[in-house]
Amino acid sequence: MSTPEDRTPGEPREGVTPGGPHEGVTPGAPHEGVTPGAPQEPPGTPHEGATPTTPQTATASPQHGSPLRADCATDSDGRITFRLPPVPGAHPQLLLSLRPKKGRSETTRHLLDLESDGSDGHRHAVLEPHPALDEGRWDVYLLPEPGAERRRLRPGLRDLRSLVDGHLRDRPAPVAVRIPYVTKDGFLALRAWRRTAHAEARAIDVTDRAMTVTARLHGAELQADATVRLRLRGTDTVRTVRPRTDDDARGFSFTVGPGDLADGGGGAARVWDAFVRPTDGAPPIRVGRLLDDVADRKHVYVYPAVETDGSALRPYYTVDNDLAIEVR
Repeated sequence: MSTPEDRTPGEPREGVTPGGPHEGVTPGAPHEGVTPGAPQEPPGTPHEGATPTTPQTATASPQHGSPLRADCATDSDGRITFRLPPVPGAHPQLLLSLRPKKGRSETTRHLLDLESDGSDGHRHAVLEPHPALDEGRWDVYLLPEPGAERRRLRPGLRDLRSLVDGHLRDRPAPVAVRIPYVTKDGFLALRAWRRTAHAEARAIDVTDRAMTVTARLHGAELQADATVRLRLRGTDTVRTVRPRTDDDARGFSFTVGPGDLADGGGGAARVWDAFVRPTDGAPPIRVGRLLDDVADRKHVYVYPAVETDGSALRPYYTVDNDLAIEVR
């Protein structure tokens, strides 16, 4: 069963920086989530029933000469430390630029001073947990001097060990996540999410009759009237499922089969996006998986389909790492 297109309209292509070409950018990079390819991050512990594909190496090969590389390391608080070899310029900085939507100009930037590590000339910059980055993809550049021409950075060593078990820690609201990763054309970037609350999918169990999702709510608590809402993409149609909730008002699970999402689509593929509503009248909260070291999950976690009574249901993660269910 092929995965439907789930790109947000206007979302930029992975590996292409809007606003003109930059050093080392490879033209014609494929759309994120359209053409399957090797994942960008080594996967963490896979969901039950998921079949991870083979990840590519963390460090991209240089395309022209010896491009400048930056090491980075994360900690459990969300802090990221960048380290660079000696660089030109008396006051170098790192520039983080939020990749704009297609057809729009770059407007959101974040500057970090590169401090000297000592006599060896190496430098470092620290991205603190606060303020949280806006949701999206952030390209990383070197500015040798304020106002100088920027240079994109290749990835060096990426120490993401602190992120692997991030789903085990309860997060307060708002839930902010940032993951360093390698773009499809081999440059260093950050993937960031910022949400008022988040429901983290922990396991997806696919059987021959149904699928069961186990998740945990961060930034909010479930009440007795909590519901799971499956919304048919592009419509106002919603299917409501009563979840099984844990005593701590955070953990929950739900089960659906092909018959639960039948809507007379005439054989056309339908996609249902998964949300949880903590209590009646509260805003629905997206179900997804963000709290580990995998920046792009769609082609890393691949699930089998449930096929019964002439229809098939398959869970998958979107290009934003949110949970969706395709029904044919």
